[in-house]
Amino acid sequence: MMRTTCDVSSSGSGSHAFHRRLSDFNRTRLEPCLAVERENEGIELKLAVESVMRELEGGFVEHKRASVRARAALVPRTPDEFVAWFEALEINGPGQHDRLFTYLANGASRAEMIWFLRQELAGEAGFDDLVALTQVKLPLRPKLELARNYWDELGRGHESGVHGELLTSLAAELAIESSDDVVWESLALGNLMVALASNRHYAYQSLGALGAIELTAPGRSTLVNQGLKRLGVSGAARRYFALHATLDVKHSLAWNREVIAPLVAKDPRIAQAMAEGALMRLQAGARCFERYRRELGLDAGRTSGPSPAAA
Repeated sequence: MMRTTCDVSSSGSGSHAFHRRLSDFNRTRLEPCLAVERENEGIELKLAVESVMRELEGGFVEHKRASVRARAALVPRTPDEFVAWFEALEINGPGQHDRLFTYLANGASRAEMIWFLRQELAGEAGFDDLVALTQVKLPLRPKLELARNYWDELGRGHESGVHGELLTSLAAELAIESSDDVVWESLALGNLMVALASNRHYAYQSLGALGAIELTAPGRSTLVNQGLKRLGVSGAARRYFALHATLDVKHSLAWNREVIAPLVAKDPRIAQAMAEGALMRLQAGARCFERYRRELGLDAGRTSGPSPAAA
């Protein structure tokens, strides 16, 4: 029988190999291509590989769901009470207000900041694409809010304001390139988000995970922006983090009002599914922050971290 959970939950080379393989698969399956290209690669082989990878992906997600199911099962099932529970995750959710970000704001070297950003870029699954995948066949009110969110992510029609391009500009100024030093926790975070958004039976988990990002990103973005400014990075290159420090506050309020509350009112069972997604996403982030602290030497009582050679 195929193993779908054991090898993806532990740290080490096994986890890195698995999440690198799944990340490569996600990039391939989401990339537009011509039908003739699929035919040339061998459609039967391609479908066989996809079947295996989707089974492995499912095992990975179900393993993470199991880790949050007990907490998610206890959430309130009325709209106002559930929104209050959800908003409290900014304070009591996994990984919140991690001291890593205070260090990035006030003490990290340029090399350390570049190393951190390389990890974050590797785990970036493209919020706009995740929103687009998640909104399929949703009720009208939530769908319209996701459409407004998507429009903001695309710079409201202006190429210079597309959020993904802002990240590209930051990477260009700091000469951040892809590297083999990306930790598996970053890859796992991106893989989780793609899995939730790509599979309709996880649509509500995806809504919870995306909502958790909007809820918790502003505080971290503020501190990263402070660190980049301290290190002399230009305002244009810092725009992505400066923007998300404020815009996501508005996004979160609208998401909770227009997406979360109406769906719970429609079907109280959806509350648990969205709670699972939020907790899975926050746990994945917390694992990243813990690994980042360890790599930067922050958990060894150092007052200043190392300068990773790969930066």
